[in-house]
Amino acid sequence: MKYDFVFKLNSVELYRNGQWPDTPTGINQKDFRKRVKTWAKLADLHGINALRHPTTCTEYTAEERYNLVARVLAGESQKSVALSAGINDSQLSKWVKQYKIYGYDGLNLKKGRRSKEISMKNTDRPDELTISEREELIRLRAEAEYLRTENEAIKKLIALRREKEVAQLKAKKQQSSKNSAKKDIN
Repeated sequence: MKYDFVFKLNSVELYRNGQWPDTPTGINQKDFRKRVKTWAKLADLHGINALRHPTTCTEYTAEERYNLVARVLAGESQKSVALSAGINDSQLSKWVKQYKIYGYDGLNLKKGRRSKEISMKNTDRPDELTISEREELIRLRAEAEYLRTENEAIKKLIALRREKEVAQLKAKKQQSSKNSAKKDIN
């Protein structure tokens, strides 16, 4: 549901005065109150005009997107970063996901549709790896080597435990056979 500027402004004023505006019908009261708190934070951070519905979409460069994503990856909450930037937290979540999957190149969002025509390029040769792909490949190789080493260490530990258990069982059997031999003699 879209709310007009006057409704948002009145809701924020009531909230600041310690009252809650009436919840519109068909809306969950808890969700609506969260939304009013968000409007109040937006107004505090960016001024009252931040409550207006934007007439045009703000375009962010890949570098600006990366700065926001880096703040999230550094430990700040997505909601606080989105509020400070004046964007929707779901949009920021999409950027973080794109970055995690494709790296920095994932933040270069291209507009428009892809061509329906089949490319006439020679596709026999694989393309060169981008910097982010190369970084991810190095990271994945290191992670695979770490997991292989860890797996080998676990296998050796299991083998040592089995040897120790077998040795303990042998010792118990020998001890019990000595005890039974002493009883037979007496």
